[in-house]
Amino acid sequence: MGLSVALNLIAVSGCVLLLCGSSWGINASVPLVIWHGMGDSCCNPLSMGAIKKMVEEEVPGIYVLSLMIGKSVVQDTENSFFMDVNEQVSFVCDQLAQDPKLKGGYNAMGFSQGSQFLRGVVQRCPDPPMKNLISVGGQHQGVFCLPRFPGESSHICDWIRKMLNSGAYTDTVQKHLVQAQYWHDPLNDDLYKKHSLFLADINQERVVNETYKKNLMSLNKFVMVKFLQDTMVDPVDSEWFGFYKPGQAKELETLQESAIYTEDRLGLAEMDSAGKLVFLATDGDHLQFTREWPRLPYF
Repeated sequence: MGLSVALNLIAVSGCVLLLCGSSWGINASVPLVIWHGMGDSCCNPLSMGAIKKMVEEEVPGIYVLSLMIGKSVVQDTENSFFMDVNEQVSFVCDQLAQDPKLKGGYNAMGFSQGSQFLRGVVQRCPDPPMKNLISVGGQHQGVFCLPRFPGESSHICDWIRKMLNSGAYTDTVQKHLVQAQYWHDPLNDDLYKKHSLFLADINQERVVNETYKKNLMSLNKFVMVKFLQDTMVDPVDSEWFGFYKPGQAKELETLQESAIYTEDRLGLAEMDSAGKLVFLATDGDHLQFTREWPRLPYF
């Protein structure tokens, strides 16, 4: 889910305030990897391209890698809708491993769906090591409704809604529609756990992979940003790892109330106790925040 064009410079400032402000003595020798959202691309001059440029201006000497999934900007945008997420994560893992500038580790920032994809990277691919992860409007417990897409009149969005409503957990839809792979239906929990190709796996819904847990816990900080007026993500609590209570789609539960936390399947409870989880909120719509967002030294 892409950045709002109208507020792209505000979003850029948000990136700088969160991660890159030199006033906090951030070490420019630690590179930054960013992953865009749905319908966006690595190099859009109104979103990721502007963010990359601003970070480089604010932190002289920093290496910023804005991930391109594919061989072109057009392919990158299309892949945000149609390329199997597990294949995307593998593609990125290979790209990071082959980049000599990242061998000492890197910080990562994901925008919208790019956030949970980067979490897949840290859980599956510990080399090179991700030091800190900032999730900006990510959906870590998935979504159960997509009420608004960027480019509301797009026929692609109409088709996506149709596919999700008709059979999000069919093999064909799961394999070929990115958003289906983080579709989380609380009314059909068994179907979700059995057939979700990406989200159910990285959230340890079927089995507990101790390597996933160990790798996620290796982060110094896991920062989650929630947009309080979000009209694109449903439920918005997913941005803080919350979701609907199982079996219904009205009552919500926080991360701390959920089984993934109480059973500590991902190590989030232990990370929380150690002060590694940071929950931020901003009073804006999806990926929109103001220049007044606080300067806080997380890293």
